[in-house]
Amino acid sequence: MSASLSRLPAIALLMLAAALPLAPSASAQGVTIPTLERIRQNGAIYVGYRESSVPFSYLVGDKPVGYSMDLCEGIVAAVRAKLGTPALPVVHVPANSSTRLLLLMTGAIDLECGSTTNTRTRQNQVAFSVTTYVSGIKALVHKDSGLERLADLNGKAVATTAGTTTERAVRIAMAARNASVRFKSGRDHGDSLMMVVSRHVDAFALDDAVLAGLLSGLPDRDQYRLLEENFGLEPYAIAMRKDDPDFKNLVDDALIAMMGSGEMERLYEKWFMSPIPPNKVNLRIPMSDMLRGMLRNPSDAGIQ
Repeated sequence: MSASLSRLPAIALLMLAAALPLAPSASAQGVTIPTLERIRQNGAIYVGYRESSVPFSYLVGDKPVGYSMDLCEGIVAAVRAKLGTPALPVVHVPANSSTRLLLLMTGAIDLECGSTTNTRTRQNQVAFSVTTYVSGIKALVHKDSGLERLADLNGKAVATTAGTTTERAVRIAMAARNASVRFKSGRDHGDSLMMVVSRHVDAFALDDAVLAGLLSGLPDRDQYRLLEENFGLEPYAIAMRKDDPDFKNLVDDALIAMMGSGEMERLYEKWFMSPIPPNKVNLRIPMSDMLRGMLRNPSDAGIQ
């Protein structure tokens, strides 16, 4: 059984973050008690999802789907087994780049199943599972833009999404090329995409797979391309509340079991190398050698 909260504006998400930890106990203990105990008391597990992070976590109709969502289904199964509650409901809560960490820190969600980079700075706020994907940060441009390399972006306007780590990676990569760009910030990935579609910016910088997923939804997707060079590499992971080692161990054990059984590779094939909903587009992103290495030797190390 699962339920989804309807799409909410940013202010409503903030109100939700403040309210959910108080239910049903109406106590600040909702944030500090162990996650498994809170799930047991609430009678449900609250899972944060993204609305447009194709193919990791996105809406098809009113249902959140994607690679990260499928991984979290495996984690939910482990939680149900641990608590002895096979029918434990899942409540899906919308999150975005600006609200996802707050929702975790306040206890409004128990897991964040999206496209979140594990950084050492974020580790001061939340905990991360072992790495589930390794992303290359790339630039989406119009084919007729004349832009071929990252150095060609010098002085150009580049869109990034608020609350992501992309801007920092772009700054570092451009500085290494003695170059710089002018940043424009989008509210979410869809907003940033529209900036480049409308040519208000010259490029949209984001993680490769998410860019490919967003591009798959454009009717004129053949008019765009990703520059070959990466701004940088970033490890994705499932995020959860900090300072709860028992819950983190359960999450990691569930993911490592999926790695060992071949289930994670099967899910990768499903979402990155096969037609995906709603438009049946195949992203054709083969698993990288780096991610294969992570499946053999799981790690929760973050980047700077």
